[in-house]
Amino acid sequence: MTNLNTVKFTKLFINGDFVDSLSGREFESIDPRTGEVIARIAEGSKEDIDVAVKASRVAFDHGPWPRMTGVERARIMMKWADLIDENAEEIAKLDAIDAGKLYHRCKAFEIPAAANTIRYYAGAADKIHGEVLKPAREFHAYTLMEPIGVVGHIIPWNFPSSMFVSKVAPSLAAGCTMVLKPAEQTPLSALFYAHLAKLAGIPDGVLNVVPGFGPTAGAAICSHMEIDKVSFTGSTEVGREVMRAAANSNLKPVSLELGGKSPLVVFDDADLDKAVDLALLGVLYNKGEICVAGSRVFVQEGIYDEFEKKLVEKAKAWVVGDPFDPKVQQGPQVDKKQFEKILSYIEHGKREGATLLTGGKRVGNKGYYIEPTIFSNVKEDMLIAQDEIFGPVMALMKFNMIYEQDH
Repeated sequence: MTNLNTVKFTKLFINGDFVDSLSGREFESIDPRTGEVIARIAEGSKEDIDVAVKASRVAFDHGPWPRMTGVERARIMMKWADLIDENAEEIAKLDAIDAGKLYHRCKAFEIPAAANTIRYYAGAADKIHGEVLKPAREFHAYTLMEPIGVVGHIIPWNFPSSMFVSKVAPSLAAGCTMVLKPAEQTPLSALFYAHLAKLAGIPDGVLNVVPGFGPTAGAAICSHMEIDKVSFTGSTEVGREVMRAAANSNLKPVSLELGGKSPLVVFDDADLDKAVDLALLGVLYNKGEICVAGSRVFVQEGIYDEFEKKLVEKAKAWVVGDPFDPKVQQGPQVDKKQFEKILSYIEHGKREGATLLTGGKRVGNKGYYIEPTIFSNVKEDMLIAQDEIFGPVMALMKFNMIYEQDH
């Protein structure tokens, strides 16, 4: 199945209903395989966030969710997880068509893992406890763990399903209510999850999903005086903005998961074939759109030449194409902006004097596909060794030995 005839949910999900945005504005969700429009999505703004927060606040202050026993919350979450398993094929299609993710991998692994994440946290819902302390005098002292209140979640586009559940599930288990903004590039699965949550029996106002843009909807969440905590996964640059907005409003606590530029170090005594496979997978998995990508690969000089040769051979054989094709290993980058950003980093690498061993170009003339790209002779101060590229681009470096520092 290579296309989705109808996208069922395109509106904001607030207080248990799918509604138009107050402004009536919409934005386009684009298929990265073709650059064509999949659907028009209601665009949430500050006013819509206000409505969603109000619903969440009422659900927290007066609704059943925080007042249920952990067992009752767990039962509803388990039902939600079962519904996700039953609809895994449709959700996998949404993430493939919206984010360019591999359909068969989503269906076999990512969507079942999302359901299992919910089950994991459902298991924690009735195990929330504090401590009894032994005071020096005749007092009874204990700590009581309570849900923090209304939570704001802002999630990225690279793992729409796992990011959604890894934020929503623990908050639900704790008895919180929430407003979640999916990435504007990938709102489709989040809205589908909201629909299934309602079917499972999660009460109205507990989970609200408001698609929109960072500077409007995202900023409104971070600076909202009625939101008690914010969780954000995304770029380091935006993470700073989130923290500022939280500080400048009600000093709400913030959880941040930001970018990376992870090194992979391969020594002379490594299993060469295994190391090559892992290095390649480390930077090409999910087309390099992953915060823990091993994008800087350091190889000891004794095996470097052989490592480089095998790496280039395997990269050239890596299959890039339609994410619905089971033989394909790498789909398109998420959108035109990310596609162009990656290609511009590749040009930087060439200009700065790194050696392009393989790749470096777009694949085909339609969609946002990029060849697996490997640079050698990379210096530590080059942009491609410093910046998180978030694409299928490896910086390969040779080292002689590790020098231990005396402390």
